[in-house]
Amino acid sequence: MRKVAFMFLCMMLVLPVIVLGECTCEPDSEDRNKSKALRYKIAAICSILFAGAIGVCLPMLGKVIPALSPDRSIFFMVKSFAAGVILSTGFIHVLPDAFENLTSPCLSENPWGEFPFTGFVAMVTAIGTLMVDAFATSYYTRNHFSKGPVIQPAAKDEENHEGHLHVHTHATHGHSHGSAMADASSELLRHRVISQVLELGIVVHSVIIGISLGASESPKTIRPLVAALTFHQFFEGMGLGGCISQAKFKTRAITIMAAFFSLTTPVGIGIGIGISSRYDENSPTALIVEGIFNSASAGILIYMALVDLLAADFMSPKVQSSGKLQLGVNFFLLLGAGLMSLLAKWA
Repeated sequence: MRKVAFMFLCMMLVLPVIVLGECTCEPDSEDRNKSKALRYKIAAICSILFAGAIGVCLPMLGKVIPALSPDRSIFFMVKSFAAGVILSTGFIHVLPDAFENLTSPCLSENPWGEFPFTGFVAMVTAIGTLMVDAFATSYYTRNHFSKGPVIQPAAKDEENHEGHLHVHTHATHGHSHGSAMADASSELLRHRVISQVLELGIVVHSVIIGISLGASESPKTIRPLVAALTFHQFFEGMGLGGCISQAKFKTRAITIMAAFFSLTTPVGIGIGIGISSRYDENSPTALIVEGIFNSASAGILIYMALVDLLAADFMSPKVQSSGKLQLGVNFFLLLGAGLMSLLAKWA
């Protein structure tokens, strides 16, 4: 958590500085109204903050609302819906923006027009996420189980109990119990890695979205974004909240992660408002930085949605053993992806 927070703070400090630059392309003609745009931005901060907080906290109410408990069928459906939203965010919202940034006529033909950097960065980031996912899970697992033996020796039982059959049964039970505990611990560590990596991917593109909205001075551009990003933040929060609830963090860690997610886009909007007088979205520096960050974010989100969220749940014994639940999770996956894709018409 500390590493993720440190990376986020560094990005928040550096990003607003490096996206400032002189314009080499004419900005798009649009109606500018600073005072009206500011009102929309303030409304966006409030609505996005509220929606994000509700979305990320809703799946974590399993103790209060039994239906939302991670072992219930409805939880799998809600998580599938949220995973569809995250997948659509990567493919439909973030990746096309990255292509638009890195193929802009404002950039020089060499090298940006001669190589598909968007797809390359997304691919490398997806591979990097896989490596981080695997190494982090392996490291935490080794570190966790090196603290003590999982299975206790049964020497005393052999001394105190006579009869080969009784000793064998007791040892077998101990071995099974120890294996079950090891599997449960490994799964818990896995969920914790997933939730942290997913939050990092969401934070990256949320900052970009927030800065772009906050720097805009066109009410016509901002107005549809407010509603679209509110729904976007709510659904995305549900996906992240589901992962956090399965990770079973302590209350303090849950609060930090939920607040971290909820505040990211509003803080980005605040930064955008602060630099709006000097920010030029068509400058080469801004286009390159936004394009690379969006490409990286898309790679993370697509990988996490397909591998860590959908594949893990769809192949789980609970889903595989129930045809009704299989239909439910597939339906909600398509529903989430479809609704989020529809929002691309406005945002």
